[in-house]
Amino acid sequence: MAKALIVGEIHNQELAATTLESIAAAQILEASSIAVIIAGYDIESIAEHAIFAGADHVYTVSEGPAADGEFDDLVNAAYKVAIEIKPDFVLGSKTITGRDVMPRLAFRLGTILVTDCMSLERDDARRICATRPTYGGNVNAKVACLGEPTVLSLRPKSFEVNDSDRSRKGEIQEVVFDSNIRTRVIKKIEEQSEGISLQDAKTVIAGGRGLGGPEAFSKLHDLALVLGGAVGASRAACDAGWVPSSYQVGLTGKTVTPDLYIAIGISGASQHMAGCSNSKTLVAINKDEGANIFKEARFGVKGDWEKVLPAFIEQLHELID
Repeated sequence: MAKALIVGEIHNQELAATTLESIAAAQILEASSIAVIIAGYDIESIAEHAIFAGADHVYTVSEGPAADGEFDDLVNAAYKVAIEIKPDFVLGSKTITGRDVMPRLAFRLGTILVTDCMSLERDDARRICATRPTYGGNVNAKVACLGEPTVLSLRPKSFEVNDSDRSRKGEIQEVVFDSNIRTRVIKKIEEQSEGISLQDAKTVIAGGRGLGGPEAFSKLHDLALVLGGAVGASRAACDAGWVPSSYQVGLTGKTVTPDLYIAIGISGASQHMAGCSNSKTLVAINKDEGANIFKEARFGVKGDWEKVLPAFIEQLHELID
């Protein structure tokens, strides 16, 4: 009977979607008992949400540095819970929090970490097997997890969230642990954003190096406004300073799974495709007919985006009006 521990996260005073995905992943691995640890203030209703989503036990940290967002203390709290309940596997997400917490937690537990898992299953020997990208996203590798406990970091948007059941019952318990931090958050700066978030958008318009400069992204915003979507970018566009890093889609950026992904001036490098390959429909606009993006796209337009995009937006306005 396998037991799971999930390092949960809270976004905007709600249980993060990535934590709901981790609960779904634990169910895929046939966990007989699912525990979730979350830290923050006024989180009683969030803890209940975790139970409705499938957790059997929720361990809370409702005061102190961990509740303030100190990763050091979240590691301490998660380690204390892991020592007590002895899980067979520990799940977290490849988010800013997960990238900081999960490696350190694995080290404290004396085991290894398997990162960026896109799917999970059990083999005939009942070992956990994870599929994850390697060689810069050029190849997907299936690996058997031999560490005890197995610690895995999941790629966001890779696991479908199950429906909540408000009739479910579970146990909520405050964690008592020794607080010991070596780093401290001095200041938090929240980036102001308008409209739909990139990872929640059903339509994403993404631009790359082929746009030639930051001014071109205003056209992408125009198209996103018409389609009710969000704007993304390749790493090259973000590294050039044309748009903030929060726009980045790819292996080292955000993973998106929209119904429609329109890639404009993006070559289709494997690192970028790792962040958008699960889009339901991918459309590419590029003047280079040899661009790799056309191998991935369902629909492709070979041409100069400066000519194609205005005509496309005009046609959309006619259809909508």
